[in-house]
Amino acid sequence: LPYVPHVHPMALPGKVTATTFALERPRCVFDRHADASDAVWLAVAFANASATFRNPRSRADVPPYKQLLTTRSYMTLETAAAAYSCSAPTPPVLRVGGDTACRDQGRQDPCNGPLPSPGPYRVKFLLMGCRGPKAETLWSDPILLRTALSPSTIDPAPSRRGSDVVVIASILASLGAVLATAVLGALGAKVWGSLCHQDLGTDAFTRRSYRTHHIPPALPHSLPPSCGCSPPGLCRSAPQPPAPCQRI
Repeated sequence: LPYVPHVHPMALPGKVTATTFALERPRCVFDRHADASDAVWLAVAFANASATFRNPRSRADVPPYKQLLTTRSYMTLETAAAAYSCSAPTPPVLRVGGDTACRDQGRQDPCNGPLPSPGPYRVKFLLMGCRGPKAETLWSDPILLRTALSPSTIDPAPSRRGSDVVVIASILASLGAVLATAVLGALGAKVWGSLCHQDLGTDAFTRRSYRTHHIPPALPHSLPPSCGCSPPGLCRSAPQPPAPCQRI
């Protein structure tokens, strides 16, 4: 079959660990070839041993998990073929190596035990009926597990680098505060200076207005017709003299 098994593409927690990995469950792959009594197996082999793997002729010939380090391959996750059909409501992930309680189980009980080394591994799905294999997928690309580090090999430098980062961040924060203070001071001085200039302009205008009282006011060329005479008509009819009328 043209299907290639692969690690699930979604970002899952623990998708690949030091002893397990999560495969995407194939769907609609075996529908044309499977009967109700058939089962789907997962063959797991070290990447350099997948080329020499031989499909078992019957369930009795399935290579067990406990011989992985000697035979370089085993088969696990025996599942009814109906669980891989298009309409099956099954989980989308198959975790390989997730059963820690089956280390000592016999050959007739396929074990999905933890993988003993980082690998890399290759896997394929095998459809088996009562008379042996009926269909199989292609082998996956090599799958490399994570490697656990010994505490003695852990470099303590990251903690020192972390302290250096804290010191640098503190210095930058202090410089930022000083710069902000300087900017605010400059803006305050500019605003205060503009206010002072406005006050000086008002005071100068006041003083200039105040000094104008030393300039004698211009006298009118002639008085109004009424001029305050009593009766008013007398001042208009009398041709002389106008001076006493100005002094009243």
